[in-house]
Amino acid sequence: MCADYNPARKPYLERLSPGAHVVQPPSFAYGETFPGGVAPFLANVLPGEWLPGMFGLVPHWADPRRLARMTYNARSETVADKPSFRNAWRRRQFALIPVESFYEPCYESGRAERWRIERADREPFALAGLWERRIGDDGPAHWSFAMLTINADEHPLMARFHKPGDEKRSVVVLEAADYEAWLAARSEAEARSLLQAFDADQMVAHPDPRPAGRRR
Repeated sequence: MCADYNPARKPYLERLSPGAHVVQPPSFAYGETFPGGVAPFLANVLPGEWLPGMFGLVPHWADPRRLARMTYNARSETVADKPSFRNAWRRRQFALIPVESFYEPCYESGRAERWRIERADREPFALAGLWERRIGDDGPAHWSFAMLTINADEHPLMARFHKPGDEKRSVVVLEAADYEAWLAARSEAEARSLLQAFDADQMVAHPDPRPAGRRR
């Protein structure tokens, strides 16, 4: 499950604008993002603006300080039923999350090593996500988002990550041609048709240990 990623930098965000929309770079600063951090995302309710969202979906009833660290990934198999996600899913609150790379633990050496996963051409890409908005909350959880995930037990690349014996999971890397369709999906069938495994040949992965002394 993805808990650490590099959002697409401001100069690259225009490339991820869906369809005819021209989305200007955000005015706020951001960098490598962990659950509870703030990064840009595009909500289908405001498709012309990169919004500052907390990484970790926070419904109106939840405590942001606690829940964001448990709701940064939404399993596609249970998203319609889980209390934290079902409102966003049923209301079709779909988001694009702009990414340059994300990190997963690889245990092939016998211990956990951080690996970076990115496109082979180093171009930014967008992940399928959900968003929430807390009316009356002026803090960082005013907007929040989560990445949708799918099973990856048979995926040529993503099956290499996470602990041996654990189910393998993957974020959903959307094709550029599907950005508009994802934001505009109005039925569960439409949305689920886009939750597909990405082409492993388009991506590369390699060890990228965290620098000594660096903290989250």
